[in-house]
Amino acid sequence: MVEEGKPAPTFTLQSDSGEEVSLESLRGRPVVLYFYPRDLTPGCTRQACGIRDAWGEFEKRGAVVLGVSPDSPRKHTKFREKYRLPFTLLADEDHAVAEAYGVWVKKKLLGKTYMGIERSTFVIDADGVVAKVMRRVKPDTHADDVLAALP
Repeated sequence: MVEEGKPAPTFTLQSDSGEEVSLESLRGRPVVLYFYPRDLTPGCTRQACGIRDAWGEFEKRGAVVLGVSPDSPRKHTKFREKYRLPFTLLADEDHAVAEAYGVWVKKKLLGKTYMGIERSTFVIDADGVVAKVMRRVKPDTHADDVLAALP
């Protein structure tokens, strides 16, 4: 389980622009790593647009924001373009990174059990250490909650 004060699990994932993004390449800046279930769904759209609408504050703090879901880079591109998202979306199609962060969990919907993403955010400091763990975040207050956790 990922814990505050411990090194963040490293990863390299493909972005919505087709480039590889690694956590190591972002050292020196705080990283907001947020996991969400699916592109173009109501809750995930509200969550992403909340960050977009508060983007100036994220920039002031020098934070890199990365949204991660099991969707493909192509679907991420559609989502990012449709809502003019100013941050990078990463494809975790085999959910290996979600598993490393402990957010690939058993879920229930309408009496059915399935595996999926638990909406969670990790604020990682400039040295690659987990500064804040936020589990089961609410899409509507997510941006404000993350900004409160950033230095």
